[in-house]
Amino acid sequence: MRRRIGIDLGGTKIEGVLLDPQGDVVRRQRLATEAGRGYDHIVERCAGLVEELAAAGSGPLSVGVGAPGAVSAVTGMLKNSNTQCLNGHDLRGDLERRLGRAVAMDNDANCFALAEALHGAGRGSRIVFGVIMGTGVGGGIVLDGRIHRGPQDIAGEWGHHSIDPDGPDCYCGQRGCVETFLSGPGLSAAYQRRSGRMLDGSAIVAAAVSGDDSAAAVFDVYLERFGRALANVINILDPDAVVLGGGMSNIDALYGRGVERVAACVFSDELVTPIRRHQLGDSAGVIGAAILGGGT
Repeated sequence: MRRRIGIDLGGTKIEGVLLDPQGDVVRRQRLATEAGRGYDHIVERCAGLVEELAAAGSGPLSVGVGAPGAVSAVTGMLKNSNTQCLNGHDLRGDLERRLGRAVAMDNDANCFALAEALHGAGRGSRIVFGVIMGTGVGGGIVLDGRIHRGPQDIAGEWGHHSIDPDGPDCYCGQRGCVETFLSGPGLSAAYQRRSGRMLDGSAIVAAAVSGDDSAAAVFDVYLERFGRALANVINILDPDAVVLGGGMSNIDALYGRGVERVAACVFSDELVTPIRRHQLGDSAGVIGAAILGGGT
């Protein structure tokens, strides 16, 4: 068995973890992505973090990276990343050249889904749909303990199916994508459009509970869209379990009123699909990346 390093590359932070050969966490570290400084800077940040973690021990080592977006089958370059400076670049290849070692790479939502399917809230389920709702919205499918990517490497990307063609513009070129509504910035933008004030997602939920009529109305629409969007996925995939992750997944109402909205929209007389809160917390993506690097 080897030591395993996992890197979770996000739009605002990069998290790294070092696992020992038994899978226990030896060291965990976070740093700011600083995406505004461009692609080369992000590569250097990731590579530097790998080197720092690798120095905490000795012996054979694997490296896995969870990154937003997917690799284009046409160009071999990253595509569909909401950290847009990554698009059009050979992120995996550039990291391998910088580090002088092999790097496994996959979509960050796939890494989240893999970790939760094997070691978290989806454990024991054959088909797990893992959801990330945070700065962006993504998803991953794990089938029999393995990531299902699809021929275009976009399996699970529910954040970019449109549920309102007259909705907000999305960076992907469509309008009304799930991400524009269910992400943290999407909820904040909806509240600002209605109230003229800017609050983050958790503050809007708190304001809705405390009697802010604008917040309550915006959050009710948020839950309706959550229900419709997730029901679309369940109608198509019919997974054994859905696991929610990302900052927005910590909203308690998703597991009550949100599930009720899913049940109202699903193509069945009963919703039996469990919709569960993550068990591995913020660690899921980075643990999944480490598992990926180890070849599991």
